[in-house]
Amino acid sequence: MNQMLRQPLTDSDIRRRTQIFSILDEIGEALDLTETQFDRARQSYNAVGDWLSGSADPLLVSVLVYLQGSTALGTAVKPIGRREFDVDLICFCAGVTSGISPTALKVAVGNRLKEHAIYVRLLVEKKRCWRLNYAGDFHLDLSPTIANPLCINRGELVPDRTLKDWHPTNPRAYKSLFDERAALQPTFVGRFIAMQRDKATVEPFPVREGVKGILRRIVQLLKRHRDVFYENNTEDVAPISIIITTLAMQAYAYCVRQHVFEDEMDVVVETIRMMPHFIERPVLNGRQVYAILNETTDGENFADNWNKDARRAPAFYAWHARVLSDFEALRDAVGQDRLSLNMERSFGSGVTGRVLGKRVGVVSEGRKSGLLSVAPLIGLTTSKVATSTAVPVNTFFGD
Repeated sequence: MNQMLRQPLTDSDIRRRTQIFSILDEIGEALDLTETQFDRARQSYNAVGDWLSGSADPLLVSVLVYLQGSTALGTAVKPIGRREFDVDLICFCAGVTSGISPTALKVAVGNRLKEHAIYVRLLVEKKRCWRLNYAGDFHLDLSPTIANPLCINRGELVPDRTLKDWHPTNPRAYKSLFDERAALQPTFVGRFIAMQRDKATVEPFPVREGVKGILRRIVQLLKRHRDVFYENNTEDVAPISIIITTLAMQAYAYCVRQHVFEDEMDVVVETIRMMPHFIERPVLNGRQVYAILNETTDGENFADNWNKDARRAPAFYAWHARVLSDFEALRDAVGQDRLSLNMERSFGSGVTGRVLGKRVGVVSEGRKSGLLSVAPLIGLTTSKVATSTAVPVNTFFGD
């Protein structure tokens, strides 16, 4: 493995950057579905699946409804300006062949939903899917698919936006690949040195082993940054989530397999830096095009719209330059005021204020109760640590 050649971090740097990553993790958590929302969504799609599979329509005799997209991957982000989360579902009709038209299958799914006394009131027709709108909480977007006989990886076919043809896709295999890469663990300097010396592994700082893991948090934070960056842009050129997710997971896997890192912030920044390297530029019919391919099935290019709309590729690169710069600034931020300003610019003042305000409240309560201390390599903590030192004054992020 290659070690990133940089100035060694001081103990103060380690404490500061560990706290910064911890705050980013909390921002990602604040942007995610709550357990209640996830449970409600799960109950809803289970009920929808049962209802569709109970249809007498021969097109729906063998139906599998399952989660796809950000909710399935664990990378959902609360949209700016509205409360509802997008929850994407697939209605896989296993008994249907590609001889049927996308329109006919979509109509069959819609007709079955309309037979339900509750669903008929929630139902909204979209271009190639049906939406069940649970106002104020989430909405379920249900896309019909059929088996793709040309894909050896159990791929599927989904209607294109015009409902004139079938388009290759493979949500289940994509999720498996994402989960596999999200499970990869970075190697950090302390562990690498210990391995070289054939001694017990000792980390120079605490590695937060959250449920999400680093890759999922990276994707969530990138999507939120994109939403803030393009919040007031009316041109509809913001990079779509599947492009951000695909490039991030490819870059993360490459970085984790090739490099040894100082800490989690190092992993985050290097993953973002490497993302454009996985955009392919093949020549098609004498013209150089953009390609961000679905590795799990042939024929799906997530960057296809970049080749139809000349604004989209420059929009991605403009956003990527900003997000890389902003995360480098976050990594290197010293002082609470500078960190707060950088986070507000990157993720919005609302969620940043809530997360930082909550942390300040915990620290204040800890100071009042006498539980606040500084633990070596950790920083401010209200936990009991054997070698911690009481904090009598207000100290935060190098101030």
